[in-house]
Formats: sequence, C-alpha cells, structure tokens
Amino acid sequence: MIEHHVRVHPSADRLPREDQLAWKLATVATGTVEPDPESAAMAVNRVIDNASVAMASLVRRPVAVARAQATAHRASTPGTGARVFGAQGRVSPEWAAWANGTAVRELDFHDTYLAADYSHPGDNIPPILAVAQHTGRTGEDVLRGVVAAYELHVALVKGICLHAHRIDHVAHLSAATAGGIGALLRLPTETVYQAIQQAVHTTTSTRQSRKGEISSWKAYAPAFAGKAAIEAVDRAMRGETSPSPIYEGEDGFLAWMLDGPDADYTVWLPEAGEARRGILDTYTKEHSAEYQAQALIDLARRMGEKIPLDRVASIVLHTSHHTHNVIGSGANDPQKYDPKASRETLDHSVPYIFAVALQDRAWHHERSYAPERAARPDTIALWQKITTVEDPEWTRRYHDPDPQQRAFGARAVVTLDDGTVIEDELGVADAHPAGARPFDRPAYQGKFRTLAENIVTPEAQDRFLGAAEHLAELSASDLDGLFPEVDTEAVAAYDAKLPKGVF
Repeated sequence: MIEHHVRVHPSADRLPREDQLAWKLATVATGTVEPDPESAAMAVNRVIDNASVAMASLVRRPVAVARAQATAHRASTPGTGARVFGAQGRVSPEWAAWANGTAVRELDFHDTYLAADYSHPGDNIPPILAVAQHTGRTGEDVLRGVVAAYELHVALVKGICLHAHRIDHVAHLSAATAGGIGALLRLPTETVYQAIQQAVHTTTSTRQSRKGEISSWKAYAPAFAGKAAIEAVDRAMRGETSPSPIYEGEDGFLAWMLDGPDADYTVWLPEAGEARRGILDTYTKEHSAEYQAQALIDLARRMGEKIPLDRVASIVLHTSHHTHNVIGSGANDPQKYDPKASRETLDHSVPYIFAVALQDRAWHHERSYAPERAARPDTIALWQKITTVEDPEWTRRYHDPDPQQRAFGARAVVTLDDGTVIEDELGVADAHPAGARPFDRPAYQGKFRTLAENIVTPEAQDRFLGAAEHLAELSASDLDGLFPEVDTEAVAAYDAKLPKGVF
C-alpha cells in the first residue's frame, strides 16, 4: 500500500493532477485487474446480501415510490436498460440504480465498514449492476467493478472523517461508485478522474438526514449518490470536465466542508498490480439495525435471561464516542426515546434497541419496529432507563488499527432496585469476522432464504442463488438471474395505491 498525504493547495500552486486524490483514486480503479478468489467470493456474498434485504423491502413505501419513479423512465438508447427489483421490463440505468439502491438500503440491513467515518459499501453494487446490464457487460466485469468500488470506499472511509463536520457519508460513496463504474467499463483514467470529481461535488450533503426525526431520505441518500455517479460518468465519457481539484482546492471539499485550509489527511491506496482486497475488511449485519447496535443486540440477548427486567433501576451502556453520539443518548435527540418515532429513528436508537432485545431475546426486521411493539408500556418504562456514556477505552478500541482487535460494542452496567449490579460486555457482533459466528456463504444464503420467504418461491430462490454463486461466469443476458423472480402483479397492486407524482 502507498501512503498519500492529502492537503489543501491554493490555486496558485497549480497542483498537478497526478498529485490529486481524485486522480489517484481513478488510477486505482482503472488499474484494477480481475479480483483474487477471496475478494471475488466476498463480492458474491454481498450480491446475495443486497438481494436479501431488497426482497424484504419490496412493499415498503419508500421502495415502492422509488420503483414507481424508476419505471416511469424506460430504457434509454443506445443500451438495453436495466432491471428493477420487483418490476417487469427495463428502465434507464440511473433510475434502476435509484430504485434498487433504495430497496437495498431501506431496512438498514446490509454491509458496513466503520473506521474514521461510516459507510455501507454494498450501496455501490446497484449502480454498477445497472450500468453493466445497460451496456451489455458480463458478470466478470461486474466483479471487477464491485471490487474496485469497495477498494476506493474503504480507503476513503479509513482516511477522511466526514461526520465530525456533519457531512453525510454518501460523499465517499459517490466517489467509489464512479470509480467502480470506470473499472467495470474499463474507462481511461482521465475520464474516471473527472467523474469522481463531479460525483463528490454533487453529492455532498449534511448529516441532518440521520438526525432528529429521521425520514425516508436515509434510504434514498445512497441511491441518489449512485444515480448521480452514473450521470457523472456519462458526462465525463462525453468529454465534460469537473470542479478541480475537488478535494485539495482552496474552495474545495477539504477546505470548506471538512478540516479547513490546514486540512491534512492520509489515504492508503494499493500499488499498481497489488490485489484489491478492501472488500475483505467489510462486514454485514445479522440484525436490521444500525451497525453499532449489532453487538448490543447480541449482548442484550445474552443478558436477558440473567436480568429480572421488572426490577431494573437503570442501565448504562459504556461505549465509544461514535455510538454514544450517533445512536446513543449523547446525540441529544429526544426522538430516540419517543414511542411514536419513525422506524428510521428507532433503528438509530440504542436505548430502544437494547430494551426490545432484552425483553424479546431476539430481533426481527419488522416485528421489532412495529408501532404496537414500540408502544408497549413495559418496553417504554425500560427504554427510558437506558442511557449511554462515552468510555475512552471503547473509543480507542473502536479505532484500533488492527481489524481483529477493533471493537464496536459496549459494556452494559445494569443496576437493580436493591442496588445489585449486573455487568457484561461484548466487543463485536457474533456475525463479525472476529465474532462468535462469523458470517460465511451458508449464512448469507440463509439470510436470503429467510428474508425472501413468502416473496420468492423456493425454486426461484434456488435459481437466484445459483446465478449469484456463478457471477464470474455469467454472460450479459445471464445477469437477469441476479433479480429474484417475484409476484410482480402483487407488487404492482401495492404500487397502484400510492399517490401519483410528477412522473
């Protein structure tokens, strides 16, 4: 790996493009060769993972709205268009990326990578797959694009913190997606360089989408970034240029959105010819909740049998800065304790999640968030007794440079009404690569079958899994097999009930 220092430069410096981060990212993308076996296998796992959560969200309102918008934009020419989960026919690729990206993100249930910033690298897959279908690329091309996108995404998330400045993490996503599409299409470095800069410039937004009363935009934000990345690549391919240098410019991303004129970041990128293995640093979710709640759900399931819940006086979760301030009581969001809060808010509320997991000793992507579940008086009473505090040791563990030592959990201190204290802790979720039950291919397959139950027939489930597992061998026409067959008439009947929009 090569260490790249990224800092702000005045325009008078005329920073050579070869010294700019966007060029270096583009060089990694366009220099990506066919993935090594481990990276390719993990990419297959994430294709399965994305389809799993997309199937479970098909008749959720934000997904249906995105699908309705997409199906109003039939395939553009030249090209054959791209498929949309749950719909017939083909649509223009940027709109397929919009609909499929929303379906993948809606339940907050696919993969994650946490370092200096947050990310869901699986969000790169829908736009890459959409462009591949539209342009007649193969499964082998898709794999190359996905592995390249993950490589860029992981490098940016390791090196540049966005959330400290309340910038949403999709700014890193759009750069990675543009690079992944460039790798997919084997575009020149110059073209990918321009596309990355356009994508970053047009998708920088604030974290208000994940603050307070969290709305459905949380599901749309990464889909919007993917759509914008496709459009940026299209413009760059036509010879259009971009704000440059987007990262280092004196009026650019670092200077005004992040650490300011004195900004100085370090981004590690692979050398020419070095394997792209960033995807292996990422991990998926066993539970439908924000990633920093994964270990806490497992901890609560373990502790629930040891705690007389009707005698709890208080529960304090000692955890990292990120967990305390983003999904804990340190966020100072009263909505995190509101039984009438949206699902999007509740899946970013550790007090709520820990309370329900303690009581149920289980977690379900729908039942655990049902309004009647959140409104149970005994749940509300327990929920209000749960707070978080930042523990410097947990913050240090969160940022440990060794992936095997990095921890995203907490220590739970439960005080009963007679003063008895019960404590337990868990560093990583059971499904994490360093956890008690690391997710493997059978686990991904099981997740798909569970979430596709009653939506995809067993025979259609088998066909999808067979196609996904042979991704590298799929022809352009075979890529349709990555879209599980569902009862599209039933989905269309749900869609017909939606209010109409401009399209």
